[in-house]
Amino acid sequence: MSCMGRSPSMKKPLNKHTNLECFLDCVTPRVPSQHLPKSCIGDLNSLWNPQSKEMVEYFTLGDLWDCFDEWSAYGTGAPVVLNNGESVVQYYVPYLSAIQIYTSKSLASSPSSSTTRSPREESSDHAEFETDSWSDDSDGEKLSLSFSSNNSSKFWDAVSDDSNFDHQESSWPMRDRLGFLYHQYFEMSAPYWRVPLMEKVTEMSRTYPGLKTLRSVDLSPASWMAVAWYPIYHIPTGRTVKDLSACFLTFHTLSSSFQDPLPEDEENDMSSDCVKGRNSKIGIPLPPFGLATYKMNGDVWVQPDAGDYERIDTLQSAADSWLKQLRVQHHDFNYFVSRSTCYAM
Repeated sequence: MSCMGRSPSMKKPLNKHTNLECFLDCVTPRVPSQHLPKSCIGDLNSLWNPQSKEMVEYFTLGDLWDCFDEWSAYGTGAPVVLNNGESVVQYYVPYLSAIQIYTSKSLASSPSSSTTRSPREESSDHAEFETDSWSDDSDGEKLSLSFSSNNSSKFWDAVSDDSNFDHQESSWPMRDRLGFLYHQYFEMSAPYWRVPLMEKVTEMSRTYPGLKTLRSVDLSPASWMAVAWYPIYHIPTGRTVKDLSACFLTFHTLSSSFQDPLPEDEENDMSSDCVKGRNSKIGIPLPPFGLATYKMNGDVWVQPDAGDYERIDTLQSAADSWLKQLRVQHHDFNYFVSRSTCYAM
């Protein structure tokens, strides 16, 4: 299966949605869905998936990565209206910043099932990569919506109620809720040493084949990924727009527990303004629940009267809360936040 293509229109958008909203829509993967019949729903973890549904919609991780295949090779375009009214399409390449996959059953064949290590331990191996290790001018130049699910609230309430919760223990009292850690990865290198997301996932799947075969219904609500988006070029070319050097870090959940369908009228409304030429009703959308920004200078990306400051603050707070509740030290997030010029938390 493959995800639907995106062909941003070169015509000036109607300005109904802000540049920031359009960017978030353009980097939202919409994954081809499959349906699990009711007869199989009983086999799922009842804490993660409702048992009352007649049919459960899900996707495979392999189909999710297919969404990033073309983006990794050519970039994904986000329409941007400049302050002078001109319209350009800014292209971004995705890089895997972090990922944690928790499953309902221990996958004994995976290396991580016997050598599971906490995110804190992972980070300690790379202590030399402090947040000051990247040059402010090197990364972008060398490379040239809210989190409010009822299911998520119930899940984290349950986690908070368990006073024994500790990711550094080899045997977790919360395993029935968090699941088994199948694989985790945290990027620590400078941006210009990284490979695009699809290449990184292909490399990791040779050791962890479940990265291609696992289903979203098999994943714990604690499963997530962060994607770093770096600008490469814009069309039309031939002009220098400093405000378009902004970099973004988006957070996405991977479990079916958080797949609340976007209202059809809202999704169609957004697509007609931001991204032309695709059928937005096809596939399961995985919009960012968290966000961090870097090099967001000027006011191209932020329209104060449209609530962009509040939107960024809400998304960054959601990402920060998520990482704290999982007790994760995320290098890219810390770096972006420490250098954010758009606002202060």
